[in-house]
Amino acid sequence: MKKIKTALISVSDKRNLKPLLNVLKKNKVKIISSGGTYKEIKKLKFSCIEVSKFTNSPEILEGRVKTLHPKIHAGILNKRDSKSHLKDLRVNNFENIDLVIVNFYPFENTLKNTNNHSKIIENIDVGGPTMVRSAAKNYKDVTVITSSEQYAELIDELNKFKGSTSLNFRERLSRIAFTETAYYDSLISDYFNKITNTNFPKKKVLYGNLIETLRYGENPHQESGIYSRKSEMDIKQIHGKQLSYNNYNDIFAALTISKSLPKNTGTVIVKHANPCGVSIKKNHLESYKSAFICDPVSAFGGIVSCNFKITKILAIEMSKLFLEVIIANNFDTNALKILKKKKNLRLIDASNYKANDGLKHVSLSNEILIQSEDLKKFTTKDLKIVSKRKPTSKDMKNLIFAFNVCRYVKSNAIVLAANETTVGIGSGQPSRLDSCKIAIDKMKKFTNTNENLVAASDAFFPFIDGIEKLVQSGVQAVIQPSGSIRDKDVIKFANETDTVLIFSKTRHFRH
Repeated sequence: MKKIKTALISVSDKRNLKPLLNVLKKNKVKIISSGGTYKEIKKLKFSCIEVSKFTNSPEILEGRVKTLHPKIHAGILNKRDSKSHLKDLRVNNFENIDLVIVNFYPFENTLKNTNNHSKIIENIDVGGPTMVRSAAKNYKDVTVITSSEQYAELIDELNKFKGSTSLNFRERLSRIAFTETAYYDSLISDYFNKITNTNFPKKKVLYGNLIETLRYGENPHQESGIYSRKSEMDIKQIHGKQLSYNNYNDIFAALTISKSLPKNTGTVIVKHANPCGVSIKKNHLESYKSAFICDPVSAFGGIVSCNFKITKILAIEMSKLFLEVIIANNFDTNALKILKKKKNLRLIDASNYKANDGLKHVSLSNEILIQSEDLKKFTTKDLKIVSKRKPTSKDMKNLIFAFNVCRYVKSNAIVLAANETTVGIGSGQPSRLDSCKIAIDKMKKFTNTNENLVAASDAFFPFIDGIEKLVQSGVQAVIQPSGSIRDKDVIKFANETDTVLIFSKTRHFRH
C-alpha cells in the first residue's frame, strides 16, 4: 500500500470535488493546485497551496507554463525505492507528490463549438497530459486520476486502506491514463490532418469512445463492441431489445442509402447490408409499400430506414411485417403506441444523423484498409448518351435513381427500376450475368412490370450477354460505367435494339 501525503489537483471539469476533498482532508493530505482549480478549492473552503508558491516560480506566458517545473515532475516521477532518486530530491529540496488528479483542457468540446483556429490551439493542453504521463509511468508509487467519474472509486480505496491505495488500483488507473493521453493526442492529430487535407499521413491514429459491448459479433463465438468518434452516436434507440453487431452493420448500410435519397420521400429496406427495396415517393405510405413489393420475401426480418417522420398510418402498415429495426427521422406519438406493442422491435431515431465524407476503414489482423466514401452526387454532366435513341426526362430520372441505388448494392450489382422505385435487385454475384438473372427473376416474381423499365450496372458489361438479357426482359434504358474493350459492341447492340444507353465516367464497386 502507498500512503498518500501530497496531492496535485488541476482539473477543467470541476464537478464533484467536495466529497473527494473531504476524504483528502480527513486523511491529512496536502493539496497543491493552480488557476481555476485553486480558486474552486478555496471557494469550497479547503486549504490548498498554489503551484507558484509550491515551486517558487510564477505562472508565465499567459498561463501556458504553470506546472512544467522540475519540482512538480521530480516529485511525481521519482522512484521511492531508489537511493539516487531520493538523494536528488533531498539535494534539490523537492518532495514527493503521491496523487495526481488532472483532466485536460476541453479540446474535443472546443472543436464542437468553434472553428476559430487560435481558440482551438489554446485549448491544447500541455501541462496536464505531461503530469498524467509522469504519474502513470510511476504508478508503482503514484496514483493518477483522469476523470471525475473515478472519484468515487478513489474515495472507496482511501477509506478501505486508511489513506492508501493498492498496487492493482494504481496499475489499472495507469492504463486508463495512458489511454486518455493517447485519445487526447489523437484528437489533435486528427484536427491537424483535417485542416491540412491530409487523409493518408505516414502514421495513422484511430480513436473512439466505447458506446457498448455487444452480446457477440456476427456469430456467438465472436466478441464485439461498437465505438464512436464522438462521445455518443448520432442515432438513438428509443425502443426494443439490445442491438447486435449484425443489426448495427445493417443500420449503417440502410442509413447510408436512405440519407442519399431526397428528404421526406425515400424508403429503403435492407437485408444483410444489401438493399432489397428502395423507393422515392412523396406519399410516405406509397414509398414504403413500393420499396416492400420489390422483394417482400427478403424484407421479412429486414431493416427499414425512412428519411422522414413515421406517422400512425405508416406504423399500422409496418406492424403487419416482422422487422428487426425501423429507422426514421422521429416517430409521432400514435406511431410509437402502435410499434411499441412489439417489445423486441428496435426503433431508431436518426433525425440527428448526417452522412459525412469521413474515411471508411476495413481491418484484418495488423493491416487496415482505408478509403474515402463513395458519396459522389450524380448529374447529367457526369453522364454521356452513347445510343442513337435519347432518353426522355422521365428515363433520365429513373436511370439516375437506379444508378444511385446501384452503388450501395454489393458487387456485381444490377438494379432494375421504374418510377423511381426498384423492381429487381441482383447483388453480390461473381458473374454480372448472374446478377442480371437474379434481378430479372425477382422482378418477374414480385412486380412483373415493363413500364418505363430501366437498368443500372455498377460496372461495365464485359460482353453483350448481360445487356441482352436485360433488354429481353423489357428494359428500355441502361446506365453503366464505360471502360470495357467491348464498349463498342454494347453500343452497337443498344442501337440494334433501340435501347437507350448511357455511359458514366465513374465506376461504383462495393465489395
